[in-house]
Amino acid sequence: MIQIIAGEKGKGKTKIILDKANSDALTSDGCVLYIDKNSKHMYELNNKIRLINVKDYFIDGAKEFVGFLSGMISQNHDISSIYLDSFLTCANIGVAEMDDVLKKLEVLSASFKVDFILSVSANANDLSAETRQKVTVAL
Repeated sequence: MIQIIAGEKGKGKTKIILDKANSDALTSDGCVLYIDKNSKHMYELNNKIRLINVKDYFIDGAKEFVGFLSGMISQNHDISSIYLDSFLTCANIGVAEMDDVLKKLEVLSASFKVDFILSVSANANDLSAETRQKVTVAL
């Protein structure tokens, strides 16, 4: 499953995704990962959540980002959910490339039973119709 929290910069997406991740960590039987563009929110996350600073891994585009996620999933079969704050920045993509990446994430999600929760700095109305169906919070 893919859930998207969409809204312009500064609307409160990070607060929502942090709350969701912390809540999930309390009830999940699997591992919860939080991927961000920096380590700024380290102390706001439950200590059961693994924070990954994507900037440490030199991701340069959609293919590398999907490969990065696939590698993490292949090394830990207990991952139940992956929270991706600042998704477009972390993946180093634009809104136009988002649909293709989401299709690949759907395959990973279905194949390995991993939920992806993304925050996207874009107005929900600016997303494609297919992507808008995945928006659970629009700010």
